[in-house]
Amino acid sequence: MHARLKEHSAETPRGLSIVVPLYNEAENVEPLVARLHETLGGYDRPWEVILVDDGSRDDTLENAEKATQQYGSHVRVVPLQRNFGQTAAMQAGIDYARGDLIVTMDGDLQNDPQDIPRMIEHLEKNHLIMLSGWRQKRQDKVLMRKIPSWIANRLIAKVTGVKLHDYGCSLKVYRTSVIRQVTLFGEMHRFIPAWVATVVPPSKIGEMVVHHNPRTLGKSKYGISRSFRVVLDLISAFFFMRYKARPGHFFGSFGFFFGLVGALILAYLAVEKFYFGEDIGTRPMLLVGIVCIVAAVQFITTGVLSEMMARIYFESSGKKSYIVRSTPDDESLADDEGWWQPSRTRNVE
Repeated sequence: MHARLKEHSAETPRGLSIVVPLYNEAENVEPLVARLHETLGGYDRPWEVILVDDGSRDDTLENAEKATQQYGSHVRVVPLQRNFGQTAAMQAGIDYARGDLIVTMDGDLQNDPQDIPRMIEHLEKNHLIMLSGWRQKRQDKVLMRKIPSWIANRLIAKVTGVKLHDYGCSLKVYRTSVIRQVTLFGEMHRFIPAWVATVVPPSKIGEMVVHHNPRTLGKSKYGISRSFRVVLDLISAFFFMRYKARPGHFFGSFGFFFGLVGALILAYLAVEKFYFGEDIGTRPMLLVGIVCIVAAVQFITTGVLSEMMARIYFESSGKKSYIVRSTPDDESLADDEGWWQPSRTRNVE
């Protein structure tokens, strides 16, 4: 039974791109594409499926190409040269997407394509920029998947300030014009809501409960070791979210702290030496104070260099420290138009 969306307004996006990163998912390619066609066969706007083969070592690429031959050219295959990781594969799919809306999902059949129409309807009805899936009843192993994910979700929410229950769900819907303002690296696919929040208000990011199926074919590519990479990427996300345009404040705050501690220690030791006549040459506090002062100088100079690099980055790349929601209407005005002109007194003969 085909799922159909409600009648869309004039501002509703014209097309839909479904991006599916694949790595060693040979058994899941054909069933996934079939389910997408079963769900979206009655969709009343153009849509496409972008299968990104992330350097698979099995028959994933061959099966993806067979799906193109079977279903048509709207099933597009993007083969990567080698395995770059899920984030890079997702970025490649976003780059090749042509729709005004982009849906990302896993290729292991754990995300249910039947959630896609409901999510699009919810996103449009509530005028959201991004809608993230929430696997409320997650069908994964408790120790290897659920517990690390639970810890990561709460840590990310605490650090980034974007309150979601499930950051790791790959089933998400984006407006293309916004998601392309974000460039994904490392393991950053988990932090996409946080990155999107750097260019749009968090109120425009929503969450919706979606189905989650147990894996029946293939093997999981994730383990407990991913949690350590998430922590490292979280530090990078925090830095770029808060201090991308002002890195000197980040390093300068550490420099100020260590400088204050070092100054207090050395001031105390100076009083001990010159007022009370105590010997301070063998005191550990002297070394600690000196190390703090040196660290303060290093942090402050690093902050100054970072500020210079940030200015060079924004000036050379042409990027600005702000993003305009829509193009102002007055950009098309000529130089002599759109000005208030003072009235001129004319001599009447």
